[in-house]
Amino acid sequence: MRDGPQGGFRAQQVREGVREGVREGVREGVREEETVPQRNLKSAGLKVTLPRLKVLEVLENAEPHHLSAEDVYKRLIQTDESVGLATVYRVLTQFESAGIVDRHNFDDGHAVYELANEAHHDHMVDVDTGTVTEFVNERIETLQKEVVKEHGYELVDHELVLYVRKLPDG
Repeated sequence: MRDGPQGGFRAQQVREGVREGVREGVREGVREEETVPQRNLKSAGLKVTLPRLKVLEVLENAEPHHLSAEDVYKRLIQTDESVGLATVYRVLTQFESAGIVDRHNFDDGHAVYELANEAHHDHMVDVDTGTVTEFVNERIETLQKEVVKEHGYELVDHELVLYVRKLPDG
């Protein structure tokens, strides 16, 4: 998760608005009064479409929070949504450009996505299972700022990924 000025507030507004629109039941092919998610997606430069709303809904309900495009596609199929894999990739790329999602390339370079969040966090990736754990550690954050300051810089943005392995029991 990046903690720079990446439009976290706007992304949160879009997500909240889309969440309300999905609950209101935006219907394909039916012209309804413009909803909050439609206005927010438009303000992010995106046309409101049912596939965009459905992909965003999958990401909002994702557990774990990090999904590949294929994971999103599989979840859409499970709910009988007729959204193609190419559309999922396209929507995720558009969401990334609009600051709605963050893309991570953990370990093997396989891209996973999570909703952009104004709260900064770092990641640990279990090298044996691929499990991603999010964490916040103020000592690490403080140390990073001290290190860049010692070198004559200001910290603008960063991502920290720790690759870990479980300690043997006992």
